[in-house]
Amino acid sequence: MEFQDDDLAKFAENGALPLPAATVEGHVEREGARIWYATYGSGKPVVLLHGGLGHSGNWGYQIPALLDAGHRAVLIDSRGHGRSTRDARPYTYELMAADVLAVMDRLKLPEAAFAGWSDGACIALVLASKAPERASGVFFFACNMDPSGTREIEPSPILDRCFGRHSSDYRQLSSTPDDFGAFVDAVSAMQKTEPNYTADDLDKIRVPVVIVQSENDEFIKGEHADYLAHSIPGAAFILLDGVSHFAPLQRPDRFNAALTAFLAALDDQPEGNEQHRL
Repeated sequence: MEFQDDDLAKFAENGALPLPAATVEGHVEREGARIWYATYGSGKPVVLLHGGLGHSGNWGYQIPALLDAGHRAVLIDSRGHGRSTRDARPYTYELMAADVLAVMDRLKLPEAAFAGWSDGACIALVLASKAPERASGVFFFACNMDPSGTREIEPSPILDRCFGRHSSDYRQLSSTPDDFGAFVDAVSAMQKTEPNYTADDLDKIRVPVVIVQSENDEFIKGEHADYLAHSIPGAAFILLDGVSHFAPLQRPDRFNAALTAFLAALDDQPEGNEQHRL
C-alpha cells in the first residue's frame, strides 16, 4: 500500500523517516558559515537540497529509494538551516549555491545530479546556471525563478503543521535555537526579492532539467512551472497529481518514482550530450 501523509499529520508529529547512518559526515567552513553535509551509499552522486526553513532530514523518505537505485546521496543543510550556521549577511541563492560547490569540492565531486525542493530547487538551478560543468542535471521541484511565479499564501492546517515541525526541528538542530523568528524573517526577505531570472537567463541554461510541479502547490503557480519548462532549452515537465508543495512527504513513492526515472534518464545519456528528453 502506498504511504500517505496528505495532511502532514505524521510529519508534524514525528518528522520524516529518520536518516540512516551516514557514510561520511562533516562541515565545511566558508564565508562566515559552517556548512553541514553527509553522504549515504555509493554510486553516481545525487545532491539533495531542501526547502526554505527546513533541513536535510526532510528528505528521509527519499534516501532509501536513491540507495536502492544505486546512487550516492549527498545531503547539505543550507547556511543557517538545520546544523549549518550563518553570519549576519543577507541570504542569497548565489551565496548558498557557492556553499554547495564548496561541499562538492570537499567531497572531491567534479559533477553531480541535483534534486532541489522549493528554495533548494532554486539553489540547484542557480548553481547549474553559474557552473554548468558541475551539474549533470537538475530535478527542479516546486519553485519559482522570478517573483511572478508565486501565489498569495492562504493559511491552512497543512501549512501550520509544516511550520510547527520546522520550528521544532530548528530548536533541536540549530546552534542558535532561540532565533527561529529572526531566521524566518531573514529567509523571507530573500524570498521576496529573489530569484530574478529572466526568460533570457533561462534560455542560456544548458544542463538537463526537469520541472516538477504538484497539482495543488500552495506557493507556486502552475502556469509559472509551465513557463519554466518552455523557457529552459530541452527541459521536460512532470505534473504530480493529488499532492501539494510537500509531495516528498505526502506521497514519497510517487515523488521517488519521478526522481529515480529522471536520474536513470541522465545515466542513459551519451557522453557529451548536453540536453535530454524524458
